[in-house]
Amino acid sequence: MDKIRALKFIRENRDKLKHTVLKEEEKIRYFIVFLYTITILLSSFIFNTPKEIFTGIKTIILAPSILLTDYMALANIGAALFNSSLLMLIAIILGKINKISLTGPIVAAIFTIGGFGLFGKNIYNIWSILLGVYLYSIIQDEKFSKYILISFFGTALGPLVSQISFGLNLNPLVGIILGNIAGIIAGMILPPLANHFTTFHQGFNLYNMGFTAGIVGTLFMSLLRSFGFENQSTFVVLEGKNFIFSIYFSLFFGSMIFIGWLLNENSFRGYRKLLKSPGRLVSDFIDLYGFGLTIINMGVLGLLSISYVLLVKGELSGVVLGGVFTVVGFGAFGKHLKNTIPIILGVYIASILKVWDANSPGILLAALFGTTLAPIAGTFGWKAGIIAGFLHVSIVSNIGYLHGGMNLYNNGFSGGIVAAIIVPIIEGYRKK
Repeated sequence: MDKIRALKFIRENRDKLKHTVLKEEEKIRYFIVFLYTITILLSSFIFNTPKEIFTGIKTIILAPSILLTDYMALANIGAALFNSSLLMLIAIILGKINKISLTGPIVAAIFTIGGFGLFGKNIYNIWSILLGVYLYSIIQDEKFSKYILISFFGTALGPLVSQISFGLNLNPLVGIILGNIAGIIAGMILPPLANHFTTFHQGFNLYNMGFTAGIVGTLFMSLLRSFGFENQSTFVVLEGKNFIFSIYFSLFFGSMIFIGWLLNENSFRGYRKLLKSPGRLVSDFIDLYGFGLTIINMGVLGLLSISYVLLVKGELSGVVLGGVFTVVGFGAFGKHLKNTIPIILGVYIASILKVWDANSPGILLAALFGTTLAPIAGTFGWKAGIIAGFLHVSIVSNIGYLHGGMNLYNNGFSGGIVAAIIVPIIEGYRKK
């Protein structure tokens, strides 16, 4: 009996100790992500005065925000960074309130929201979409936490709210009401569609919500066109800030590698194992390899992305930096050096052989966001990755018309189509 009691005591205390360790690790995760968010917020004041930032935020909120609207060029650099950090803070706070564990997908969502806070998402146009997903959870009689990831990524449709509110020349009050109603409806239909469309690309498109948002954006754009409305083509992109941004963000992403190295017991041990991961949905690198190695991977991808843009003589604009932040975020959720480089190489080869320049904003975004197809390279090899990147450029350059620029994850929409085409063909011939 004494032995049984002793074993029971050991087991109970072991479980308590494990719970305590996990709780402390969770605090560290949130603290580090919060630290980087605050760094972005404070750095906004390096570029502009508080008055300029306040005026810039007002400009950002009132903009239609359809692709491509670089908030750094539209308003100013400080306002764009401030908007980006506020959106990240909102995501972190919602995560804490709903007691969400900071997993790989959540980290990816936070950094993606921050990236698109530089072009397209703002502190006005995300709320009705979040509310729509929340209402869906109430209707389903389930906790919002179950759908919070969909709500975060679903803010890809932020321009839908802004465009109807401010871009269709409606009465201001009518525009705001209709814009937010559209956002709520979009939020309410995103969860069932997102769950369904995962089967379309079989998890080989990491931006699943990009494909879903593309379908929803196409639905709304088709309705608007049937009533005689059309979105004007938008191209507002910052230029001439490569020197300061290359220094700032190299330090930013370099610090991630250092912090990850410290958390991983002053080593890169285990990183080779991470590089062997196919990256197919759902690949939570934090759960599989630990937070330290994941932060290292995120920093490495950040430096890779910045280096590629500079090597092809591109501009580190707000839209391109948004792409960099998304790549970094998904360094916690499927992407790594080995499965992203073939995609980028495929896009670069396409830019040489086709009608686009490698350093044009659209092709730079195709190279960065096109890494949504990383699982194809990770699963089927680098040759398949190059082919996927090559095809992705052609599709993404033509698909934006369908949703009129109201789906910020245009590359995710394209990636879903590319994966749905390539994967069955590869698997069909592999069987033979």
